[in-house]
Amino acid sequence: MVTQAETRTDAAIAVNGPAVDRQDEILTPEALAFVAALHRAFAPRRQELLQLRQQRRIKIANGVDPGFLPETADVREDFSWSVATLAPGLEDRRVEITGPCDRKMTVNALNSGAKCWMADLEDSSTPNWRNVIDSQVNLRDAIERRIDFTSPQGKEYRLTGESLTDLPTIIVRPRGWHLAELHMRVDGVPVAGSLVDFGLFFFHNAHRLIELGRGPYFYLPKLESHLEARLWNDVFTMAQDLLGLPHGTIRATVLIETITAAFEMEEILYELRHHSSGLNAGRWDYIFSVIKNFRERGPRFVLPDRDQVTMTAPFMRAYTELLVRTCHRRSASAIGGMAAFIPSRKDPEANALALEKVRADKTREADDGFDGSWVAHPDLVPVAMAVFDETLGGLPNQIDKQREDVVPNAAALLDVAATPGEITEAGIRKNLEVGVRYIESWLRGNGAAAINNLMEDAATAEISRSQIWQWINAEATTGDGRTVSRRWVERLLKEEFARMERFEGDRFDDALSVFAECALGEAYPTFLTIPAYTRFLANGH
Repeated sequence: MVTQAETRTDAAIAVNGPAVDRQDEILTPEALAFVAALHRAFAPRRQELLQLRQQRRIKIANGVDPGFLPETADVREDFSWSVATLAPGLEDRRVEITGPCDRKMTVNALNSGAKCWMADLEDSSTPNWRNVIDSQVNLRDAIERRIDFTSPQGKEYRLTGESLTDLPTIIVRPRGWHLAELHMRVDGVPVAGSLVDFGLFFFHNAHRLIELGRGPYFYLPKLESHLEARLWNDVFTMAQDLLGLPHGTIRATVLIETITAAFEMEEILYELRHHSSGLNAGRWDYIFSVIKNFRERGPRFVLPDRDQVTMTAPFMRAYTELLVRTCHRRSASAIGGMAAFIPSRKDPEANALALEKVRADKTREADDGFDGSWVAHPDLVPVAMAVFDETLGGLPNQIDKQREDVVPNAAALLDVAATPGEITEAGIRKNLEVGVRYIESWLRGNGAAAINNLMEDAATAEISRSQIWQWINAEATTGDGRTVSRRWVERLLKEEFARMERFEGDRFDDALSVFAECALGEAYPTFLTIPAYTRFLANGH
């Protein structure tokens, strides 16, 4: 039976959650005091910025399109500034593997042959308390090269290479600003999950990483404005001061995965310029952001089936090409999007077709000027590596490729209507299946779920439920002329749910409840993980 464990460093700092093995190594009084100091310094500004998000969203819903900010034109037009020089281990990022920090994934990612590992504490990791602590333990063990894993079948997993610098560079992605960690409170107030994830990792590992020839590197998710980047920059400055590290030791790559951030890429780099290592094209969250922000704006912003929204859609091309131009003119790395395909050795023909699509996707990114890209599975590392090897040759990156042919174009970024394709019943059913099955997996603690040979995470589940909500509320029609009504979708959901294979201990009933609330309800939760976390994970998990 799991017991509740409470730790206090003083009367105002409390941790209350299930007892987790080795948590005392992570939740030391000094580490908790460090996180508490960050919380006390920045919690009010975080809340203000979350309110600004809501205000901006209301303006968009009322017909005000986002655009390039006139008040920051001087930043965009000043050609004298650039970001910090590339840090050790971040010069060559041609292939980055991504995934959660469970013990098996940690070993496999670090043995994958990729140049970097995006160690994910966000969308591919369920933020239950065990995962929060285990991830910190596993990262620390990996840095100290004492991590291993034995499967239930007896297969052993151990690190290769002789030192940390022989392995992919670790880049940690903490949770976004929107998520609170309800198991940790300071002065009675929940601490931001982002500060918990960043603070614990930085406190325990920053000095050691530097000693080993690397540094504390991070991916920053879900930013919606340069003001949110400024907040992160101030967090970094304070954290470095508290641990006696020089200003600029930290390096951060920002995921451009919201439509509003796409209009502020230069400003985001500028705010983080002493700590910046570049930008990443977070394609799935970006599509989700477009749907979320324009969900009530009518047919102009209604997208076809998710599978038909490819990186060659005009609005996606405008976004990715602008990202490369923005990064390279400021001497920053531009990292491409995720290849979510999960190879299967059981179907060689389907495998070959999928690998060819991955190769084409990575070739397009390399040709566009990206310095690297993401994959979700070790078997995809050689495919992506071969593409970038051919493009880069002996160079570590192609930052010198300036893309001066790309002209910032607000209308192009918002040209959702030009996306080819249509809504189909099969696409509706797939959204329903993926949404429910992913949430079920998430509720059991697995935030990276292989469904139909694709690695699904919170971002793709968000697309699934958001498309359903938008199609219903826009009274969208399918390619064969049927209106997407709530009654029809409810019937299809019932049919898809009945097909799902149940098992002992599954969370399908809870998953159906969350999905129905987020996709079929009158209200639209800004993130499905918030009601899921609050209802099912915050109390004793």
